[in-house]
Amino acid sequence: MFRVRDNRRLFRLIAIAIVMVCALTLAPMALSQGCSLCYTQVANSGARMIRALRNGIVILIIPPLSMCIAAMILTFRKRNQFHDADGSEPRSDW
Repeated sequence: MFRVRDNRRLFRLIAIAIVMVCALTLAPMALSQGCSLCYTQVANSGARMIRALRNGIVILIIPPLSMCIAAMILTFRKRNQFHDADGSEPRSDW
């Protein structure tokens, strides 16, 4: 029979394989997503409208990206709050 460690390794390999298959099969669908109305509007407009649309996309990506980065930094700083190596009570220095 398999040992526990071998089962974990097998499970990890299966999970990686599933993620890779999903990434390879779903990538073409993600690239094909586009609003046909937006595409036709931008195609019929001039360079000024295209530049405004690109700037709008950049401006709209900044808030979610900054929130994700802030959450990652907070998580990184607080990662050992409940898992002290010496077994003592966790600090509450929020």
